Amino acid sequence: MRGVLLAALLALLSVPQARALWLGRLNPNQLLGSWYVLAKASGEKDFAVEKATKNIEGVVVTLTPENNLKMLSSRHRLERCDLNVVELLRQASGWVFENPALGVVEFRVLSTNFRDYAVVFTQLEFADEAFSTVELYSRSELASQEAVHLFAKWSKGLGFLSQQQAQLQRDLTCAHKAFQ
Repeated sequence: MRGVLLAALLALLSVPQARALWLGRLNPNQLLGSWYVLAKASGEKDFAVEKATKNIEGVVVTLTPENNLKMLSSRHRLERCDLNVVELLRQASGWVFENPALGVVEFRVLSTNFRDYAVVFTQLEFADEAFSTVELYSRSELASQEAVHLFAKWSKGLGFLSQQQAQLQRDLTCAHKAFQ
């Protein structure tokens, strides 16, 4: 796990300075709205075994009056659709959010153009497990080639093996429940 965190830090430091400054100056309002999660890389236990059953997820991002991110997500789990709301508190640095009480140690936008994609890194810690994920958020049901390329680049750069990466299945039934 420490190796993945070190790789994440090194990858973040290797981002061209202009790109990092660009992300640091953006307004979180640009992340708001509806997103599809089309691909995921995860260090979660059993992710490699279960990745063939993962469907596209829906996420709606809003901003609270306190300037925290509120995220409504719909995920397909065990033959049902779970809707979940998480509020992420803004850390001192620009694009980093957290909610340690809920197990979210870090939520960071790695790369985005806000028009059609965002690559998001999340560090999670639950009772007996700590792991990270990289997700490809898309404004539409299909990701652009640029978005897929950046997702693959970030996933590989952060040390995720091919069996830890998945293009999510094109079942949008559960994803659309978040958008209602």
